[in-house]
Amino acid sequence: MTQSDQNRQFRLAQRPEGLPKKTDWEFVTEDIPQPGSDEILVGIEYISLDPAMRGWMNAGRSYIKPVEIGEVMRAGTAGTVLASNHPDFAEGDKVSGNFGVQTHAVVAGKDARKVDTGIAELPAYLGVLGMPGMTAYFGLLDVGGVNDGDTVVVSAASGAVGALVGQIAKLKGCHVVGIAGGAEKCAYVTDELGFDAAIDYKNESVYKGMKRHCPKGIDVFFDNVGGEILDSALANLAFKGRVVICGAISQYNATDGIYAPKNYMSLLVNRARMEGFVVFDYAKRYGEGAQAMAGWLSEGKIKHREDIVEGFETFPDTLLKLFEGSNFGKLVLKV
Repeated sequence: MTQSDQNRQFRLAQRPEGLPKKTDWEFVTEDIPQPGSDEILVGIEYISLDPAMRGWMNAGRSYIKPVEIGEVMRAGTAGTVLASNHPDFAEGDKVSGNFGVQTHAVVAGKDARKVDTGIAELPAYLGVLGMPGMTAYFGLLDVGGVNDGDTVVVSAASGAVGALVGQIAKLKGCHVVGIAGGAEKCAYVTDELGFDAAIDYKNESVYKGMKRHCPKGIDVFFDNVGGEILDSALANLAFKGRVVICGAISQYNATDGIYAPKNYMSLLVNRARMEGFVVFDYAKRYGEGAQAMAGWLSEGKIKHREDIVEGFETFPDTLLKLFEGSNFGKLVLKV
C-alpha cells in the first residue's frame, strides 16, 4: 500500500429496508488526505464486519448516533501509520481504531490505539483483542456475574463474541453449552473451544436441547440472537438466573416487527433479571479487559478464529455473510 493510491470508500447511500442491498451503498474514490496537527494517516489493511453495523444504518434513537446518509460507513479497522504529525506515532506503527469502511483515514492521534503484532497478528485486534473480546469479557463477568459452577448457555457460540464468552466461562469453572448452526460449527464449539455441549439450532429443538444439557436450569444466558432462541432460554432459567442481552441478529433485518418474548414471566417466577449492555460503556476499562485477554491468549487458554475475506470492493456482499450465518469466526475484510 502506498500513499499514491486513491482512497476508496463505501458510504451509506440510503437506509436499508431488510437486508442491505448494493444500492444502499455508494462507492467513492478520492484523493488521500494529509494529516494535520496531531493527526496521523493510516493505511487500512483490515476492516471488522460486525452485526452491530446493521443497527448503525438505521435512523432513530440508539446507543450511538446513526451513520448519516453520505457518510463513510462506521467500522472498526486496523492498519499501518503511513504519515504522522503526532509525537506518539511513527511511520510504520500498527494501529487500530474506528476508521470506517475505507482504505485510508486521517485521524486524531487520540482516536488511534497502537497495537503490538508481536503478541498477535493484526486481525486479532479486531476480534479477541478488540471489540468482540471486550464485549465477551465485560458482558459475561460484569453483567452476567458468573460464578464457579454456573451453567452458562451462549447463542451464536461459534461467532466472534460467543466463542470467547464460552471459553471465558470455562476458565471460570462453569458448565458451558453453546448454540450454533450446523454440525461443523457445533463440533468446533465442543472439540476446539472446549464447551461441554452444543445445540444445533438448525437440526434440533433448542428448547429440548436446553432441557437435556441444563437439567438444573440456566444460570447465565448470553444472547447474541434474540427471537425464539431467547424465548427458549427464558423458559429454562434457573432461580436467580441472568440473561445478558448483547445482540439480536435474528431480528436486525425484520420488516414486519420484532419478535417479542412470550416467556418473560419466567423472570418474575425465578426472580431472574434480563439486562442489555453496550461494550462502549466499558471504554475506560478496556485496558483491564485487554490485559486479561492477552494473558489468556499468550498462555494458550483462549483460541480465536478469523474468517478473512479479501477484496475491498466485496464489502456489500461480504457483510451479508453475517446475516446468512455463513461466516465462521470473526468476519474480517482484508483490503
